[in-house]
Amino acid sequence: MDIVIESTRDFEQDLAKLSEAEKAAAIAKINDCASLFPTQKANFYRKLHPLRLPLNLNGYESSLYALRISRTLRVILAVDEDPIFEQVIFTLFRAVKQDELERAYQSVAESLYQDLLHSNLATAQIS
Repeated sequence: MDIVIESTRDFEQDLAKLSEAEKAAAIAKINDCASLFPTQKANFYRKLHPLRLPLNLNGYESSLYALRISRTLRVILAVDEDPIFEQVIFTLFRAVKQDELERAYQSVAESLYQDLLHSNLATAQIS
């Protein structure tokens, strides 16, 4: 299974603001975690903290997680398994301090799931 790691512009901007030590730690932790996926999937998922959506997504579940880099630093990422192409895609959305995690997560979730959210609002208004 191939591992694909993609990063967003927001993640790259967050990374640029970190110290060299924090950057190195984040990259090492992401790579270490990703390397577990093909052979130790259960251990891989134990390293991630699923982020719950307070939003109604018509039964869909979020694929967003937080990866703890250090005591104060977290990375918000999505994990998408693609069995057809035999790959797993890690999309890195943000690298934030622990106290900014909830706000950053809400922003990422709202941008990712805006179509579902808008369809829920339209359905609610019609009813």
